[in-house]
Amino acid sequence: MKSITHRPEACLTIFLLLAVLATAQDKPTQDKLAQTPPAQPPAPLVSPEVHADGSVTFRLRDPNATEVKVGGEWDQTAYLPMQRHGQGVWSVTTPALAPDYYGYLFIADGVAVGGPSNYDVVPNLLYSASILHVPGPRSLPWEVNDVPHGVIHHHFYKSAVAQDDRDYYVYTPPDYDPAAKQSYPALYLLHGYGLDARGWTAVGYANVILDNLIAQSKAKPMIVVMPLGYGTTELLDLGAGYRFSGHTALRDTNYKKFSEALLTEVMPRVEDEYRITRDRNARAIAGFSMDGSESLLTALNNLDKFSWIGSVSMGGIPEDFQEDFPSLDAKAVQQLHLLWIACGTEDNLLTINRSLRSWFGTKGVKATEIETPGNHT
Repeated sequence: MKSITHRPEACLTIFLLLAVLATAQDKPTQDKLAQTPPAQPPAPLVSPEVHADGSVTFRLRDPNATEVKVGGEWDQTAYLPMQRHGQGVWSVTTPALAPDYYGYLFIADGVAVGGPSNYDVVPNLLYSASILHVPGPRSLPWEVNDVPHGVIHHHFYKSAVAQDDRDYYVYTPPDYDPAAKQSYPALYLLHGYGLDARGWTAVGYANVILDNLIAQSKAKPMIVVMPLGYGTTELLDLGAGYRFSGHTALRDTNYKKFSEALLTEVMPRVEDEYRITRDRNARAIAGFSMDGSESLLTALNNLDKFSWIGSVSMGGIPEDFQEDFPSLDAKAVQQLHLLWIACGTEDNLLTINRSLRSWFGTKGVKATEIETPGNHT
């Protein structure tokens, strides 16, 4: 007799029969699964929760953690330990905080994480952090008001100087018309170490501040250019809390290439793309932290390009100032409208800022000196 395994029609019949039997045997299991409701995800956490008195409750769900704490710019000296509650939720409530924007992050068993319940994040290239907003009166310059608003534009380009692809942001004031004949002064605004080109809008709210100041006639309408503040992104390999000691060559390369990219790539582009007054008397530069150094190094060594210079919490310049500013003297800075140096009184960079201002004094260079309460924020 010929085997049925050599007869295709017989094989098909057997396979169909086995499939029917398997389905029949599995039906009770399928019915049971259909009757079992799916597990409900835990309710979303409200974090941060700002209370009427300005105190803030932070929450983090991490059932496997053994220790969780939270730290932020309201106190850069200590983290707040958090307590574990039901379902692995950790929480802590701060004392009342002054109205402001604060960066913060959680430390869970030694791992730094931003707030997973908060979509408002710090665009930091070194670690994850989130933004806390403790609202204040509308009179504060960073609070959004019912005033005309400017526009933020985002641009990309290939940098021949830095040998990479990079971006920059441009703020145009309310009522800016690219087809009109009116031209505007320009401020080149530089973020700090670890941030990227979004820093001054995502963290500093520079556009909101300018909207308010222009509406109050405290500032002239201006165009603000916010470039990527690195001559080489290799600098980021030094990590958070970097020190330039031992990395002099990398530091010098970073500053030199940044100035070159700004002067030869970014500035020509924006002056072609926007109605910017091409006059040093209408051109300003300012920066924060590492980029406070970059604003000083770029402008004070190119006084034919800038006449308004600002530095906020400057860091990253060694105390051999003569080497960084070889041509600086009283005569050279006579053409400046403003040299403005600011730092917080609790900032660990206060000493180097005071030393720089003292050195300016020995060269006959007059600077507006600003010290305000606060840390490196």
